[in-house]
Amino acid sequence: MKTISLEDLKDKHLGQVGTKRRDEYERDLKIEILAEQIKQLRKERKLTQEQLGKLIGVQRSQISKLENNTNNVTIGTLIRVFNALKAEVKFSINKFDEFEFA
Repeated sequence: MKTISLEDLKDKHLGQVGTKRRDEYERDLKIEILAEQIKQLRKERKLTQEQLGKLIGVQRSQISKLENNTNNVTIGTLIRVFNALKAEVKFSINKFDEFEFA
């Protein structure tokens, strides 16, 4: 049985890195992962979407859209979300242990 790597599968079905279809796929995947990380962090911090929204000055529906990847969001909003969740955005998300909701 021949094995094939994930990269080879993506090359075959989506095209090489740098092609429009492949780049769109990679971008969408990163956005989906980011949205899921926001949701997981919020839940770890035991916050509702409404509470997180209040922390950063937006409506609950905006947090829902962000977590469900249904809305284009600004970098500024992302930074405010992660600051409120006591997390630093890098290539990966580093969570800080301290958190209190007042």
